[in-house]
Amino acid sequence: MPKKSWRPMPIASDLLEAAREARRHAYAPYSNFTVGAALLTKTGDVITGANVENASYPVGMCAERTALYAAVAHGHRSFEAIAIVGPEGVALTPCGACRQALSEFGDLRVIRERQDDVPLRDLLPDAFGPRHLARTGV
Repeated sequence: MPKKSWRPMPIASDLLEAAREARRHAYAPYSNFTVGAALLTKTGDVITGANVENASYPVGMCAERTALYAAVAHGHRSFEAIAIVGPEGVALTPCGACRQALSEFGDLRVIRERQDDVPLRDLLPDAFGPRHLARTGV
């Protein structure tokens, strides 16, 4: 199957700015590693999220999934892009769990500071998904 060609996104800088604003709301008292994300829906809405740490480390949540779950809770199911920003001077890419969670909703452009944009499928090739469950009859 041919790779989808990406159209230029003149709003990438706006999404990065929205992610920076979201980062200001991060709750990271243990690591001080603040992250913000801005998710662009197919309808043009921008849903933001920030990482939320917890003293019980495993129950913390990444900024990307915070934005994704908020978007889903508001009825969105189709996405164009997500921008992610970390602490000043730190170039990030979504963690594996966030890549998997985002891939549930199809391919989207991942916009990162000081790095080229990349399709999600390049960050998580052959992601686990509904097609795998269909093979088992689930």
